[in-house]
Amino acid sequence: MQDRKELTRRQFLGVAGSAGVLVGLGLVGCSSPSNNSSSSAANSSSSGTTKLSGSITAVGSTALQPLVEASAEQFMVANSGVQITVQGGGSGTGLTQVSQGAVQIGNSDIFAEAKLDAATAAKIKDNKVCVVGMGPVVNKDVTIDNISLSNLRKIFSGQITNWKEVGGPDKTITVINRASGSGTRAVFESAVLAGTTVPSTFKPQEQDSSGTVATMVAATPGAISYLAFSYFADTFKALSIDGVQPKASEVETNSWVIWAYEHMYTAPSPDALTQAFIDYILSPSVQQTLVSQNGYISISGMKVSKDATNTVTRLS
Repeated sequence: MQDRKELTRRQFLGVAGSAGVLVGLGLVGCSSPSNNSSSSAANSSSSGTTKLSGSITAVGSTALQPLVEASAEQFMVANSGVQITVQGGGSGTGLTQVSQGAVQIGNSDIFAEAKLDAATAAKIKDNKVCVVGMGPVVNKDVTIDNISLSNLRKIFSGQITNWKEVGGPDKTITVINRASGSGTRAVFESAVLAGTTVPSTFKPQEQDSSGTVATMVAATPGAISYLAFSYFADTFKALSIDGVQPKASEVETNSWVIWAYEHMYTAPSPDALTQAFIDYILSPSVQQTLVSQNGYISISGMKVSKDATNTVTRLS
């Protein structure tokens, strides 16, 4: 049976994140040692007289989608009466839809307070499920491996337009942004632009999903964008910043500053099935396997914390 990380990534990139994905079809009945332990955890709430059944729709962050998708696959293996649909659309979409009661789970790279008014944000429950690092990625024809934060800021504000200005080839820089509702974009711009005003004349292309960004960067000479670590692949190149490599260990200490919590927002008192799925993702079965396997970082490994105002606090 294929490695689940590879299967999830291929499925996700194929739909470019914005389409709905009904995950787990064709996997029921498959088994492996890792699946057996995860399935036991997923099925723990139904081992007595209660059997889980029903449906969940999770919408929002495409950066978080691979983990939710992989977790849903295993959860449905253990609970054949459950159907979980995972959709992209961006963090703003996820937060809006869960706050309106249109879906059970709103996936987000950002705190609800960053997108919703305070009264609306207070009506949904935050479940932080992991941490995601994000970083700049370039087409393979870009010969540099490291860039300063200052020059990265200048590229994404239109001040630097040719790679030769930062030690690269004499080639025009093609900047690819995520759409305005993207949590990945919000996290990247908060850390990199840091309030820098971008001229209205600078209009890079925008893409609706992380999957599409990965495809475009790989195919476009001179391209640069940004992606969650979970999307890093050998079809393009991730850059270091000021000599710091984009690694989980650097995120854990805030040496790599472009990172965020991944949130799965629900109603304040979600239905039993939704709560069981959230509990499963927070369980050791997922936190100690699928989280790192899919390029994320367990919250338990963090040496720092961050609040909704982006204030970083070192943990004792």
